[in-house]
Parts: sequence; structure tokens; C-alpha cells
Amino acid sequence: MWIFIIFYNNIFLYCSNSLTKDKNMDSLQIGTSDLKSSRLVHGCMRIVGDNSDESRRKGKAAVRTAYESGFTHFDHADIYGGGKCEELFAEVLREIPGMREKIIITSKCGIIGRGNPVPDYPARYDFSEGYILKSVDGILKRLNTGYIDILLLHRPDFLFRAEEVAGAFEQLKNSGKVRHFGVSNFHPSQLSLLQSYCPMPLIINQVEINIHNINALLDGTLDQCQEQNISPQAWCPLGGVVYPAWGNIFSPDDEQRIKAEFDRQAAKFNTENWIVMLAWLLKHPARIFPIVGTTNSSRISASLQALEIDYRREDWYRLLEARNGQPVP
Repeated sequence: MWIFIIFYNNIFLYCSNSLTKDKNMDSLQIGTSDLKSSRLVHGCMRIVGDNSDESRRKGKAAVRTAYESGFTHFDHADIYGGGKCEELFAEVLREIPGMREKIIITSKCGIIGRGNPVPDYPARYDFSEGYILKSVDGILKRLNTGYIDILLLHRPDFLFRAEEVAGAFEQLKNSGKVRHFGVSNFHPSQLSLLQSYCPMPLIINQVEINIHNINALLDGTLDQCQEQNISPQAWCPLGGVVYPAWGNIFSPDDEQRIKAEFDRQAAKFNTENWIVMLAWLLKHPARIFPIVGTTNSSRISASLQALEIDYRREDWYRLLEARNGQPVP
């Protein structure tokens, strides 16, 4: 009982400090832009849940908790909740005076689900000028705002024409509907192609990075981010820790070995395994912005602990070794 009280008090004091500190969470400039974002981004993909009244109340409470804890950057996409996540977020903006001017809103477009608008149409990607412009108008209407801070292309359209995308971006920039632009799930060559046609810098590449999927460390994505001052955002950062990773290929032995190292480090830093994972991402010199997508308000507040951990090179490589099942060469 005494241990629980100490832990609770530590969390309470930490959360209280965070409200005065950043609204002082650590902040970093995004790419070459004039935007400064909280180091942790709140992901809004799940805020409507099943769209029941209870799920919507929980989602709104999560957004409020994130804002009060110092999160200044909120990540959306037009497909999240079929657009209802953006609509729910607009309700929070109406309920908290001045919030819109103090935060960064990112949204994404480019994915069309199967059967839209004709039943036998396949799922597909669309970066055509008309589709991008129409998508942004829908995003702005649902968010009930005159502009979004950052627009990301959600997944690479294999048929995209870079010159056409650049033209759409210029129209959105000149109209004031979008301030900055970036991409999501792009390989370095795809990003370079698009950037070669865009007069404005692409400031974000949002990719999956977690203990299971470390492709961004190996395929040049994070190298390119450092070289060109592009901010990487990590979606699904807790895959393989809190929930199964997408396309999990870890064996039970792998999972046991990795968990043992997480447990060891969590004990060392007096925290939880998932917070160690966030600290591992924050350590990388590319200055990764992890996206915290939970609607659990207590977990949102607790995530700030990752910013306080004195995470060392030795800790980082121990976890990589546990993940790989062998030392680095």
C-alpha cells in the first residue's frame, strides 16, 4: 500500500509540474518551419472509439488531458473514424477558448477505402490535384477551422505525379488553407522526388517506428531526415510493447527476451516498459516525435515521464541487442 502511495504521489507531482512547465513540455522546431511542437504528439485516431456517447466522452477527455499536460501538437487524418475524429476534436476546440491558436493541427489525406464511391471500386491512394484540394476542404469543414498547420500525404500513391502534387500544395498555401506540408510512410526516394518539384520544404515524414519495426533506422529514412532537417514522427511507437506490432514476426522466445530487457530497464528507471520505449525513440539524433495515441488519460499524463529519463547510449544498444537477439556486428 505504501509503495502505491509513493508512486501515485510522484505521478501527481509530475503532472502538476507539467502544467506549469510547458504547458512546458519539451518543444522542438519542426523541420525548417517556424512551428514549435511538443516533443510528444497526441494521436487522435481513436478518439471517437465506437462513436457511442461513452467513447466520445472518453475521447474528448483524452484530448483535454493532452492539452492540459502540455501537448501542443495533435495528429489527425481524414479517414480516422470516417471523419468523426476531426468533428469530435472541433467540439473540444469550441469548448476551450483560445486552444486553436496555441496548438498545431496536422491532418492527412490520400487514402480511399474500398467501395468508394462505387461498390466494386478497390481501396486505393489518390494524390491527384482535385482529390487533394477536395480532401482539405473536407478536413477544414470537419475541424471547423480556417486552416490546418500541416498537411501530410498519408501513404504513397504509386501513380502520383510530383508536379501535380506540388501544384496542389501551392494552391493550398496561397489560399491560406494549409501552412506547411509533409508526407507519411514515404521512402527516401519518394520524398526526394516530391521535394524536387515542391517550392516549399517538406517538414515531416511520419513513419512506423517501434521495437518491432526499425526499418526507418536501416533504409535511410532517419538519415535523410537529419540531412535535410525533416522531422520524423513515429506512429505506433508502442507496437510490440503495449499491443502486438503490425505484422508481428517475433517468436515467443524473442518476445520473452525483449520483455526481460524492458523489465530490467523499467526497474532501473523506476518506470514502466512503454515509457522506456518512448525514451528509446527520443534518444535518436534525428529528433523523433513519438505519437501517443492512447485515449487513457492517466497514460497520456504519465507519458511525460519519458522526457525526464536520463537514457544513455548503453541503454539504447542493450535494447537493440535484445530486439535482434545478438550483439551488433
